[in-house]
Amino acid sequence: MPRSRQAAHADHSRERILQAAIREFSEHGLAGARTSAIAAAARVNKALLYYYFRDKEALYAAALGEVASKVAGDALAVLDLDCSPGERVLRLVLHHFDRIFSQHGFQALMQQEMVRFRTGQSNAMRIIAEKAFGPMWDRSLQLVADGIRSGELCNVDPMQMMYAALGANVFFFLSSPMVRLVANFDPLDPPAVADRRTAAIEYLGQTIFTDRKRGARLAKSVLGAIPIPEHAPPERKTA
Repeated sequence: MPRSRQAAHADHSRERILQAAIREFSEHGLAGARTSAIAAAARVNKALLYYYFRDKEALYAAALGEVASKVAGDALAVLDLDCSPGERVLRLVLHHFDRIFSQHGFQALMQQEMVRFRTGQSNAMRIIAEKAFGPMWDRSLQLVADGIRSGELCNVDPMQMMYAALGANVFFFLSSPMVRLVANFDPLDPPAVADRRTAAIEYLGQTIFTDRKRGARLAKSVLGAIPIPEHAPPERKTA
């Protein structure tokens, strides 16, 4: 096999292993995940798995880094769009909502890693924050500051604006099991998710812009341009 084809085959095998690892670790955690299941799902033998990753901990860190880098890269692409700061904020918040809704693997891995980080079991979170989420957070705050400086966005603390905008998304999904118990509906039913998605962006259009009519128009335009993901996260099946 020519060297270039060998390299491409190796890259493809490694990618299959990482994708299988993301699924296995998100479903079972680091302790419960089985490398044999990862190897089988990736269609490789365990020897090849350990050729690329020295042990399960290294594979877990690589899987976490892989998914975090993709999430951060996708968010940075939104921040680089050629539109006003206010519109980019709306698009960023909508992207964040859709990512939580559709990318269960990332959410599960990050929740597990936050617990491990708080209990001193891992340093992976610190590395990911430095390489992926730190730059994304800095860019987001700068974006809001640019919108305030231009007069498009209300003159408030940029960090508070991002906490309020992104935190609302997190709270909606995090609180859904309790809402299901205390209210007479399932907030993760597709129509309810679609309604909450629309309401979140329309609310920002009315609250963060100095010109509320323009904000409402931008919110409607952004919602019309970006369709909702098709698949609900797996946790709504078992919650």
